[in-house]
Amino acid sequence: MPAARTPATITLSVWKALFLREALSRLFSGRAVWFWLLAEPVFHVSYMLVIFTAIRITSVGGIDTVIWLMVGMLAFFMFRNTGTQVMNAISANRALFTYRQVTPVDTTLVRGGLEGTLIIFIAGILLAGASLFGHSVVPADPLAVLEAFFGLWLVGMGFGLTTSVAGELVPELRRIIEFVMMPLYMISGVIFPISVVPQPYRDWLLLNPVAHGLEAVRLGFAPHYHAVPELSIAYIYGFALVSVFLGLALHRRFALRLVTQ
Repeated sequence: MPAARTPATITLSVWKALFLREALSRLFSGRAVWFWLLAEPVFHVSYMLVIFTAIRITSVGGIDTVIWLMVGMLAFFMFRNTGTQVMNAISANRALFTYRQVTPVDTTLVRGGLEGTLIIFIAGILLAGASLFGHSVVPADPLAVLEAFFGLWLVGMGFGLTTSVAGELVPELRRIIEFVMMPLYMISGVIFPISVVPQPYRDWLLLNPVAHGLEAVRLGFAPHYHAVPELSIAYIYGFALVSVFLGLALHRRFALRLVTQ
């Protein structure tokens, strides 16, 4: 007689199967998938670099403009892509809920893990490409960079877990959330340093944990970067843990409704 599987073993098997399914769907669903994964951040960096070059800005906050733009955008994509992919995980995997081993929260967690892995992989490729053009891409404090990226991933997970439930209960919220992403891109310090914003407006912008994350990533790359003095890693992780807890609580509360929606 085969040994009975424990709940933990079943969960790990489900996560492995979902991860492989998501990876195949995300990476091999079309001929140009890999191209677009790399093209989006390259386009954003190139577009802004043309503007910065036109106005003759070669450094921002004391570091190379290319590195400042690239790491800032990659850090923002870590939050944004994770959050939006997790938000849409339930609707994209609804057919799998006929298997009682698969729950909505499984699909969100696995998709978030895959997206975080992809962003790290893409960041490595783009930084390696920048190094070929003579830019210094080795961070001064690699652990600080990883800490900031992981914090932004957790914020994205918390955002996605919460909005995945809210979007299923009130579908109109998804359009509002997608609309809000563009202003968030602007006010998170992706294309301008938060340090140049005068008070009290800077304090308002720093209520956004993503702004703290971008500043922390850039500071990890260059310790002489003129980061905002209000920068707080604790704030990023505190916000992330609260949002993840809230998202998991909502999944637990509305688990049956998410399956039968």
